[in-house]
Amino acid sequence: MQTKTALLSVYDKTNLVDFARGLSDLDISLISSGGTAKKIAEAGVPVTEAAQLTGFPELLDGRVKTLHPVIHGGILADRDKAAHLTALTENKIGLIDFVVVNLYPFEQTIAKTKVSLEEVIENIDIGGPTLIRSAAKNHQHVGVVCDPADYEDVLTQLKSGKGLDESTRRRLAVKAFEHTARYDAAINEYLSKRFGLASLFPQTRALTLLKQFDLRYGENPHQKAAFYREPCVFEPSVTSASQVAGEKQLSFNNILDLDAAFEMVKEFDEPTVSVIKHMNPAGVASAATISEAYRLAHSVDPMSAFGCVVGFNREVGADTAQQIVSTFVEAVIATSYTAEAVEICRQKKNMRVLETGDLSEERGGLDFKKVVGGMLIQERDLRYVDGADLKTVSKRKPTEDEIKSMLYAWRVARNTKSNSIVFAKKDHIVGVGAGQMSRVDAVKIAVMKAKEHARGAAMASDAFFPFRDGVDEAAKAGVTAAIHPGGSIRDGEVIDAADDHDMAMVFCGIRCFKH
Repeated sequence: MQTKTALLSVYDKTNLVDFARGLSDLDISLISSGGTAKKIAEAGVPVTEAAQLTGFPELLDGRVKTLHPVIHGGILADRDKAAHLTALTENKIGLIDFVVVNLYPFEQTIAKTKVSLEEVIENIDIGGPTLIRSAAKNHQHVGVVCDPADYEDVLTQLKSGKGLDESTRRRLAVKAFEHTARYDAAINEYLSKRFGLASLFPQTRALTLLKQFDLRYGENPHQKAAFYREPCVFEPSVTSASQVAGEKQLSFNNILDLDAAFEMVKEFDEPTVSVIKHMNPAGVASAATISEAYRLAHSVDPMSAFGCVVGFNREVGADTAQQIVSTFVEAVIATSYTAEAVEICRQKKNMRVLETGDLSEERGGLDFKKVVGGMLIQERDLRYVDGADLKTVSKRKPTEDEIKSMLYAWRVARNTKSNSIVFAKKDHIVGVGAGQMSRVDAVKIAVMKAKEHARGAAMASDAFFPFRDGVDEAAKAGVTAAIHPGGSIRDGEVIDAADDHDMAMVFCGIRCFKH
């Protein structure tokens, strides 16, 4: 029986020596190059340098090691074709039965701060993907291993004396093509952005996602689910956050709510807290301290805040942590925590606590929404409204406090499911009507939530008022100012309603639907 041969060339050397020794103990000859060969040899495991087979040394600072017909011929030969085997014999090329390769750390390299283009280029693997693809193509005869997590399973099967079964070879081949596809997609995405060649909407788009972890279930217990991340997005977020406390794993719905909570507080420069239920705000507040902001935000709608998710755009200290654990909170996301705050949060074993790091990274990117059989892609809605965007359309001009309240309410409405109405007073909201089919119903819900706090509040609407009824309902509750895009064929009637109630009304010209 002909001796089997394995080629090993890995950047990630996790469990490499044990795997190489296991192969050698099974009388499988080892071929390797560079640092992989050195590590195997230093461990006392017999290994042949690839250069001995090819007759060529490593070239160009290691850029060329295994790109040679002697290597790829041995991998790609179809053992069932006599002509292939004859060609190998005539050219003195031996068969290679196993290819164990993983790639230069391109994704880890581009994640570094201010990484040089030279370092990025040097971490684009050429020989590795070629070896992986060759072996995966010929998986009927060759086993390809690109993940150290598969070493144990491969050795177990080989020790049985039957070799790798067909299902394993197919699984490993698919995993290998997945690996190289993701690798190439990351290179393409990064370089196109770095060179200023990225197109928002190219004719074809490769969407590569890396699995973070499996979830217990999806939105509902009968749905299977997993959490994935985009490899070239470095903005602080729920995806990049690390869990620093909480014994329970994040759920599907936790992740959605944490994303909504953190994106909400990114809207504000001041210390700000968002209290989120089902991706909509039960409370949002800003204050001189994050502790005071939390007290205000939680007090907006304490009943809805039961079992909420909370977002902070500042470090959480011990005093804030004490407030958090005094109520039922599902999960928390913040830029950072003091050591004492983390210990306090650990009192609630089931409360998940996530840390993102500071918010220095610029916001950007695209928004993807899945439909059956397709994908809608758009720019993220990061268009802010400030005082320069406002056009007073009512007889009464808004006061400075009303302008501040309107802009605050508008920022919250922009992150609330449509149709949305938000009431606010200066630095906190007092009532929200979210996700309604009619705008006047959204107003009525905001009035119900705000109760007496609606008096003197400003109102923001994520789109124009199609009729005057929404303004009338808000005015009856005591709302004194309103901001919305304008643009309805009944704008005149809506403005008349504001004037009838001595309400200040401004158009901002920007719609902010959110679905």
